Amino acid sequence: MMRFDIISAVPALLEGPLNHSIVKRAKEKGLVEIHIHDLRDFTEDKHLKIDDYPYGGDPGMVLTPQPIFSCIEHLTQQRDYDELIFTAADGELFTQEEANKLSLKKNILILSGHYKGVDQRVRDALITKEYSIGDFVLSGGELPAMVITDAIVRLLPGAIGDAGSALNDSFQDGLLEAPVYTRPAEFKGMTVPDVLRSGDPKKIGAWQHEQAVQRTKERRKDLYEQYKKEY
Repeated sequence: MMRFDIISAVPALLEGPLNHSIVKRAKEKGLVEIHIHDLRDFTEDKHLKIDDYPYGGDPGMVLTPQPIFSCIEHLTQQRDYDELIFTAADGELFTQEEANKLSLKKNILILSGHYKGVDQRVRDALITKEYSIGDFVLSGGELPAMVITDAIVRLLPGAIGDAGSALNDSFQDGLLEAPVYTRPAEFKGMTVPDVLRSGDPKKIGAWQHEQAVQRTKERRKDLYEQYKKEY
């Protein structure tokens, strides 16, 4: 069984989304455990304060090191973690390839940043991986923590009814996914491509690959250029 421990200054942000859909079913099947930890439970401040002003006079607030160190030390005394992840705007871009690698791990700890981030000493001393989910800034790291968790959990064997579905997702082979259709075959004058109704796996596969390449070329030139180099 895989285990996630997620540390947050605002744990209520995480509880709802991680209790529905594929993640919920994976938990019910015993494929994964997800434990959320409130940073305020580990502060030594009598007012339960977990942030302070940054040195240097910049505006905003920064998560202080003491409660984070105390929380992580408490958790690492109980088990070994394969990765200690921090969700950061300046981290490595989280990709499908990274999700694939992490899905093979057993224990993952994720620290959600908040406010202006965390004291750098936390990152220097404790963190093994730092991920960003895009070139934009959010109010906190809880949403990226959920994104990372969901992307990994859906790859666990048994999490999705049809295991082949995850393998056909966008980015698994460096390309965006080809267009998909379902019943009815005709709707408001628009029809499903004949090849998808042909029953010929080779023709369908060739069409899907061609469409995936074309869609990637049109929508993600960066991925397309990388795909051309590799293939």
